[in-house]
Amino acid sequence: MTLIKSISGIRGTIGGKSGESLTPLDVVKFSAAYATWLAAQFPVKTKCKVVLGRDARISGPMIHNLVCGTLTAMGLDVIDVGLSTTPTVEMAVTFHQAHGGIILTASHNPKQWNALKLLNSKGEFISAADGETLLKIAEQESFEFANVNQLGTVTTDAHAIDKHIEAILALPLVDTKAIAAKKFKIVIDCVNSSGGIALPPLLKALGVEEVIELYCTPDGQFPHNPEPLPEHLTELSKTVIKSKAHLGISVDPDVDRLALVCEDGEMFGEEYTLVAVADYVLKNKKGNTVSNLSSTRALRDVTEKAGGSHFASAVGEVNVVEMMKAKNAVIGGEGNGGVIYPDIHYGRDALAGIALFLTHLAKYGNTVSMLRSSYPDYFISKNKIELTPEINVDGVLESIQEKYKKHKINTIDGLKIEFDKEWVHLRKSNTEPIIRIYAESDSITTANNLAEKIISDIKELISHPAKV
Repeated sequence: MTLIKSISGIRGTIGGKSGESLTPLDVVKFSAAYATWLAAQFPVKTKCKVVLGRDARISGPMIHNLVCGTLTAMGLDVIDVGLSTTPTVEMAVTFHQAHGGIILTASHNPKQWNALKLLNSKGEFISAADGETLLKIAEQESFEFANVNQLGTVTTDAHAIDKHIEAILALPLVDTKAIAAKKFKIVIDCVNSSGGIALPPLLKALGVEEVIELYCTPDGQFPHNPEPLPEHLTELSKTVIKSKAHLGISVDPDVDRLALVCEDGEMFGEEYTLVAVADYVLKNKKGNTVSNLSSTRALRDVTEKAGGSHFASAVGEVNVVEMMKAKNAVIGGEGNGGVIYPDIHYGRDALAGIALFLTHLAKYGNTVSMLRSSYPDYFISKNKIELTPEINVDGVLESIQEKYKKHKINTIDGLKIEFDKEWVHLRKSNTEPIIRIYAESDSITTANNLAEKIISDIKELISHPAKV
């Protein structure tokens, strides 16, 4: 059983003991802490309203009832959008001019997990500082429930996804006529979660001629590991080939990550979802881009080719959004298939990403695999090294930084070392003695070798503690 409390929310496995997993007691305490924090952001007489939505996990209805009941018990009004997507809930906060929002989803984690993800009045994830404040409130249980005359109310919004789709269709860079003219046949895998009620109406509205649905029943019975990685999308790949489809689309349970499959069954590459969408946006709107330090260099290449500047943020959506605002980026996101398009909202949005990608593909006029081959090839090697608790992880990173000080160094999130067009990014875990090591090069062999070189350096340091 696992329970993880962090500045971005609370997540854990269902069942077990309070404080050790995500139990009803933990859900209530954290929801009450959020309500207390939220109320403090506004004038005393303001009665806050919160948008509440969830993905299709089996535990969703149970967690939803607990959160909804707690928020109203704290005197907050709830706008319940029910079964929905993370980007839809984010947008519903601004649609309803709400004071905040909560999404019940553990994203790509297996079905035994669930989580509360917390939003501010802009429909964006709360900041690190706000998260710290909220954790203290929860830990100290410094919240007070409302009396009977001050209980909150619950209203429902059954059309949040429809409004989200309407907002996507209204984007100037989404061209439904161009998409319809191509008579696309598309296979979708929605892993039996919220994508099953969002992707079919979106694709129909965009003008896609035929949609072949895989796992679109939103019952939370994930047919495979819900993270949209190549090894989990074999059935989607086979179905694309068998049905002679133009494209395969997969989303994670809360529909903020987007993975694509080419017409030949090959993966487009989750790192390249953002690259392709950014390429299209930059062709029509000059500006800068942002991705996190562990994302592919291909976005930087595409951005600079278009005359813009690319900036790298610390890992995490909140950090990407913060830098996008600071650098006035026209597009940004993360290399896990997360597309953030400010013209609609500051949040990873697979639905908006689909609309922009299909417009790009339609205007490109050739196959998905040919579009993918038009981008520079980079390969990322993902590794980790486990250390013993007594090892000074910060000291190890400082020693590695000193060893490679002649190269370009970035320390805003761990340590990133650039070697011309290759890079290595080292990040320590906040919960265990682990250093995650990502390396990128123009071949997977070189990327692996680069990572192994850094791992070898770390092992050398560990074997000689005096050097750390």
